[in-house]
Amino acid sequence: MENSNRARDHLANERTFLAWVRTSVAIVVFGFAIGRFAVALRQLARFQGQMPKSTGLSVWMGMISIFAGVVMVVAGLLRYRKTRAQLDEGKFEPAGFIVDLVTILTALFGLALAGYLFYVEKSLG
Repeated sequence: MENSNRARDHLANERTFLAWVRTSVAIVVFGFAIGRFAVALRQLARFQGQMPKSTGLSVWMGMISIFAGVVMVVAGLLRYRKTRAQLDEGKFEPAGFIVDLVTILTALFGLALAGYLFYVEKSLG
């Protein structure tokens, strides 16, 4: 009976880690799309003979998103390894600060993106 609980706990830990990986990949791809879209707009403006407006902020936001995805997957790996050790020792401690930090940073980045879109819309219109 105890072995089945142990296996269940470790498998749940692995599924949680894979969720961290999937989320991290999505954030990296999202960041790449933000940065690439800015570069594509600049190239289109040059092709049309126009002096392109600076899209540097979009590129920076994309790079920040890519960096955040990399940091998140490392944090997920550290959390996975810590949880695995705790499960082996029989004294599991639920995540605290890391969950709060990821939530706060994601909300702040989302607000920054919304603010940037609002700014771009106002400056173009």
